[in-house]
Amino acid sequence: MSNKGKKGILLVQLGTPDSPTTPDVKRYLTEFLMDPRVIDIPYFQRTLLVKGIIARTRAPKSAKVYETIWDKETGSPLMHYSILQRNLLQEALGEEYHVELAMRYQNPSIEAALKNMEGLFLESIRVIPLFPQYASATSGSVIDRVMELIRKWNYLPEISFVSNFCTDDLMAETYADHARRHDLESFDHFVFSYHGLPVRQLGKVDPTGQLKCPESGCDSCKTTVNSYCYLSQCYATTRTIAAKLGLKKEQYSLCFQSRLGKEPWIQPYTSDLLHDLAAKGYKKLLIFSPAFVADCIETIDEIGVEYANEFKHLGGEEVCLVESLNDDPKWIESLKQLALNAKN
Repeated sequence: MSNKGKKGILLVQLGTPDSPTTPDVKRYLTEFLMDPRVIDIPYFQRTLLVKGIIARTRAPKSAKVYETIWDKETGSPLMHYSILQRNLLQEALGEEYHVELAMRYQNPSIEAALKNMEGLFLESIRVIPLFPQYASATSGSVIDRVMELIRKWNYLPEISFVSNFCTDDLMAETYADHARRHDLESFDHFVFSYHGLPVRQLGKVDPTGQLKCPESGCDSCKTTVNSYCYLSQCYATTRTIAAKLGLKKEQYSLCFQSRLGKEPWIQPYTSDLLHDLAAKGYKKLLIFSPAFVADCIETIDEIGVEYANEFKHLGGEEVCLVESLNDDPKWIESLKQLALNAKN
């Protein structure tokens, strides 16, 4: 089929090491954390922190964890499911579309994916950062990198971006479907754990200071003026999934994981919430991780192993992890609608 009139879709995930070895993990962590949108401090300080301390000390520990979840044939779970998502979306869209997969950090790189697409002389390119909630450190970084690279092209196709899909109906329904695989009545409480973010980064999406947060807090924020507030979007995603399951507000809590460093991050921290729930006598928890569209080290190990063990140590009995969206057909349909710029 001729590429004339063909449209491109670029799916972009965060990234994963090329292998579960210390050198490859160190290389991944260095590229990731040296991104000024991720650790937004002056370059010299960031270099000392990342290359001198974090990457050097965390790489050996992280490599051991990656070894426990790595498949010799398919690699990391994130890579495995991302490739499946790309292939299934290509199948769903048909020959009129060309779907590429890229990782913001490491391989396949955004640069390599765009080079493939440039040679096809596509009519348009729609970029879908695979992060339901917008943050400068995730979707913002992807959009920034794509714009940096594509502006060098001699021909410029029509470009569009999906900045977030935090209340996407099919996405929420997929999470609800996965939750229903468990006996919901057997759980004492439901937890929605999102990737954390430094508190000061929240204010950076509002340089004019014009955003007016509701006095009653983020949970009641439903205005479009806060459409780039990560915290507000996490609450919006939680409300959407909870509504699908018919959960009452007192039945669930929202928290944030994966804190890095000592500065204040968005609270409550997942670890602190687990302590509070255990102190209240809760024994069985069902945990969602809706900041991710594919199972990865943060879901499989951090929640499924670390937090599960921590909760048991505190007197709890069980932490069950809701499977991520992965290759669920309903999620692929959601991706298709996002690619077509259609409301589902």
